[in-house]
Amino acid sequence: MKWNDLGTDPCPVARGLSVIGDRWTMLVVRECFFGIRRFDKMQERLGITRHILADRLRTLEAAGVLRREAYQERPLRYEYRLTDRGKALYPVFVSLIDWANDAVPVKGGSSVTLVSRDTGAPIKPAMIDTNTGAPITPRSVIAQRREST
Repeated sequence: MKWNDLGTDPCPVARGLSVIGDRWTMLVVRECFFGIRRFDKMQERLGITRHILADRLRTLEAAGVLRREAYQERPLRYEYRLTDRGKALYPVFVSLIDWANDAVPVKGGSSVTLVSRDTGAPIKPAMIDTNTGAPITPRSVIAQRREST
């Protein structure tokens, strides 16, 4: 399978990775979740080249994950905001943080953890079936093909 073909693959993981699977893309999305919306601030925080950041922002905008809004007319400047499709990546983002804190710990430094805004206590994310309230585990589900609508 070629990387360019992922967007048309029947597998939803492959199609999703065609949008967010690049090494910088989820970091750009992370900045948006943390309230960083302007190009220069994103570039400064990420340490990414202007060319690569501009490319990732264009890709995310074309995929409907971000929308661009002008915040200044002269010179014309934009900020980038998450769309509903982009906001829907939040569970992926939270799960990635949880997984990485366990599987790829920081050696000799501090790490980011998510805490409850109300209590300040660390959160422990879980996946549940909203139809039944039951936990979703690899043993509780199977993957089935379905026809596109």
